[in-house]
Amino acid sequence: MVSTLTEPARPSAVTTPPVRRTRVLALPEARWALAALVLFLAALPLYLLDAPAWTWGPLYAAAYLAGGWEPAKEGLKALKDKTLDVDLLMVVAALGAAAIGQVLDGALLIVIFATSGALEAVATARTADSVRGLLDLAPTTATRLLGDGTEETVATGDLLVGDTVVIRPGERIGADGRVLTGASEVDQATITGEPLPVLKETGDEVFAGTLNGAGALRVRVERDASDSVIARIVRMVEEASATKAPTQLFIEKVEQRYSLGMVAATLAVFLVPLALGADLTDALLRAMTFMIVASPCAVVLATMPPLLSALANAGRHGVLVKSAVVMERLGQVDVVALDKTGTLTEGTPRVTSVRALADSGPGEGAILALAAAAEHPSEHPLARAVVAAARARGHRPAPVEDFRSTPGTGVTATLDGDTVAVGAPARLLTGEQDPLSVRAAAVSGELEADGQTAVLVMMNGVPAGVLGIADRLRPDAAATVAALTALTGTPPALLTGDNPRAAARLAADIGITDVRAGLLPQDKVAAVRERERAGRKVMVVGDGVNDAPALAAAHTGIAMGRAGSDLALETADVVIVRDELATVPTVLALSRTARRLVVQNLVIAGTVITGLVVWDLAGTLPLPLGVLGHEGSTVLVGLNGLRLLRESAWRRATA
Repeated sequence: MVSTLTEPARPSAVTTPPVRRTRVLALPEARWALAALVLFLAALPLYLLDAPAWTWGPLYAAAYLAGGWEPAKEGLKALKDKTLDVDLLMVVAALGAAAIGQVLDGALLIVIFATSGALEAVATARTADSVRGLLDLAPTTATRLLGDGTEETVATGDLLVGDTVVIRPGERIGADGRVLTGASEVDQATITGEPLPVLKETGDEVFAGTLNGAGALRVRVERDASDSVIARIVRMVEEASATKAPTQLFIEKVEQRYSLGMVAATLAVFLVPLALGADLTDALLRAMTFMIVASPCAVVLATMPPLLSALANAGRHGVLVKSAVVMERLGQVDVVALDKTGTLTEGTPRVTSVRALADSGPGEGAILALAAAAEHPSEHPLARAVVAAARARGHRPAPVEDFRSTPGTGVTATLDGDTVAVGAPARLLTGEQDPLSVRAAAVSGELEADGQTAVLVMMNGVPAGVLGIADRLRPDAAATVAALTALTGTPPALLTGDNPRAAARLAADIGITDVRAGLLPQDKVAAVRERERAGRKVMVVGDGVNDAPALAAAHTGIAMGRAGSDLALETADVVIVRDELATVPTVLALSRTARRLVVQNLVIAGTVITGLVVWDLAGTLPLPLGVLGHEGSTVLVGLNGLRLLRESAWRRATA
């Protein structure tokens, strides 16, 4: 007889992290840029209407000060370190323009340059906002249980490892820890992506920021607040904002030589005509114009805004890219290797079938009840799957005696005087050739050929039934494999420690042909390095501790953000917080879009600089046009990069 167990559909309960966005005016760069703009706009009509200088002069001076003091300060710091900063060049150019009577032009340069800096600051802040909002999930206070049984309310940051906290119904859990007493369903969708509340009982791990259900829990704190899952994720992304992409670093190296050359060229543009008898004012004006239009501001700003914007957009959708370096590297990936359990599958084993071996023996329900009673004291994942299946059918595990667990074999226990054994068929069937043993071996082989794990149930040494246990395939696994194949031009490989038959069956279901099963962690690393020696840029997607070495060895590593995979989270370059596998090809496509925008920006910046320099050297470029052309291109490349902050950018990458 065959029974297929199915779980009734239940409504999803995904909790969305609260939106936490830095106000634009909370950024000092934005406030100073706005102040400079307001002062400039106040002075402009007075200046154009030929009002007395005392009416517009102080306003322009204040605009210079508001928009230029910070770039000047940073430029002088860089100069002290023997580095010529482009910010200082811009301030010098603005002051030079004012010195020769071009006050309006210098003020315009200051305002536009300050606005460019504010745009970059906004992009960086929004990147951090997308993940720092996770901190809002963790409560600020917790109820600590003292040794004498009394309670006190303390800040969650003051909790120490070993403290016991009380979690009442409906409260958010204040610290990572383990349940001491109580039972409750906990919604931890924001941490692990699990759509349904998870039952937490004595011994289960819980996480700060997750929402307790109807039960009450006492939890022993096991991690400091600074080391909680949420805190670690936040640190990952905060580090991202300080990291610069290789293209950016290369440009900054070029910028140093370029700036020195530009200063030398500016002096030549000023001194040569002056030596040939040109007017001092005209020579100085031409030199100031040359320095402004030749400055590499737009080139420097071409790289980071697109990468930071893509990083922020991915963060809003639950994909935490640890740095701009990683966002750039994602776009170079040309082959993908996927783990099986917890990546392509949900990572939770479930009983999928029950086989009774003798018509006159225990039926399906009785076999499942026997197995659940014997497995109930065990902490093995398959044991939990058996107990859960029995409860789903209305069987409450009966109490047993003489429980014993043997690693690699299974468990034995005494139930109402009968000895029940549950475990691996290969270990429990020790070569007997009686009909029930032969049938048990045959049924086990069928289940394993179908990609299931066979679990034999014996009573008093006689095979009674076989359970089939399997990990459920993620609904979006096949679509993800197809999308990755389309993006890279090569079907992904499957690297798994699972048995070859289960791996082959799953691979056939989702369109993977390159399957490597039964791998140890070092074998996965060898498979990754083999592809990289062939010149491929390998991306590994995994979730467990056993995947961490391969994640570190790969060109880019992506970890599924499930609970218990701390090492994978720390090792990977990208974390899929909500466990949505379909976001993997999306972030890959978004990275490629960002790289294309970087190239666009470099072309725009280079074209504008070349055109303005040629105009200034071959003819007479008015300073206002030079300022507008150069700073306009700087703003343009910044805005072009910020396009990736829009929701439509993510939708296009998904499509």
